Amino acid sequence: MEKLNNIHPGEVLKVEFLEPLGLTAYKLAKAIFIPQNRLSEIIHGKRSISVDTAIRFSKFFGTSPKFWLGLQMDYDLEEKKLEESSDIQEIKAFQE
Repeated sequence: MEKLNNIHPGEVLKVEFLEPLGLTAYKLAKAIFIPQNRLSEIIHGKRSISVDTAIRFSKFFGTSPKFWLGLQMDYDLEEKKLEESSDIQEIKAFQE
């Protein structure tokens, strides 16, 4: 079975929200009162979605902050699994 690529929440924002609505990053940044470079970094996968940004996205798009934070958490977890260091692999489950 082929492994799916881990999709950054910025890609979801771009493909599922901005493009269908015909919104530019500039217009969204202005509408939710954040710097355009912050939004650009999110869209390009170079920055995580913070709690503050999740709340702003949710107010604008009519979603919940948990939706955006869930996307970010799922992405981060998959990234960490891919890079699991040997010391994490050495951890044994607690047994009494």
